[in-house]
Amino acid sequence: MGVSVDEFLDMVAKLPETEQADGGNWISLRVHDKGFGYLWEKTETVGLKSTIEEQIALVAERPEVFEAQFTAGRFGWVVVHLAKIDAEELFELVTEAWLLTAPQRLVAAHEPTMIVRPEGVSPSGR
Repeated sequence: MGVSVDEFLDMVAKLPETEQADGGNWISLRVHDKGFGYLWEKTETVGLKSTIEEQIALVAERPEVFEAQFTAGRFGWVVVHLAKIDAEELFELVTEAWLLTAPQRLVAAHEPTMIVRPEGVSPSGR
């Protein structure tokens, strides 16, 4: 169990039209100039966009793996400890973060080959 920083970045690279930008102490993950995640290499943690309901459930279920980061509107960002999560689960979370953020046309073009976003949440949070 556990995912390295390089393995995580490889996961992100598999998602369509993603961009990475150096923020100094972190790497921001974006799709069409909208953020869906952050990587802190030094602490080997990742912050990912999710629904508030999912944020609450993840943190309550496994606080050794997940931490609540912040909420914004109807989204809750969750910190993930890379050393404590398996690759499959992390890829699902990264994909969900991308689906919550990407423009509707991009999601429509790629969603059939991806996991389904949380019920009731449309692309780009609309």
